[in-house]
Amino acid sequence: MSQTLYDIPVARIDGEPATLADYRGKVLLVVNVASKCGLTPQYEGLQALYRDKQAQGLEVLGFPANDFNGQEPGSEAEIAQFCQLTYDVSFPMFSKIAVT
Repeated sequence: MSQTLYDIPVARIDGEPATLADYRGKVLLVVNVASKCGLTPQYEGLQALYRDKQAQGLEVLGFPANDFNGQEPGSEAEIAQFCQLTYDVSFPMFSKIAVT
């Protein structure tokens, strides 16, 4: 049986199970994010893009990973708090994934 992107099981940053089928019919920007790297300020731009284009069908989906020199060492709760307090992130964030 073939699997599509929409069938892949994921977990929201709060641990709740989900699938990408929740976003079927939307334009998806799936982003690997980290809170302790040189690209961390990208959260600001991603949030601005999400705010400006969400009504037109864009969904920014943030997937933290700690695979690149340990640049995302925090727990899911710490990541969520950092994103909210530092960048006012409102786009969907998911639990850490393994990229490598």
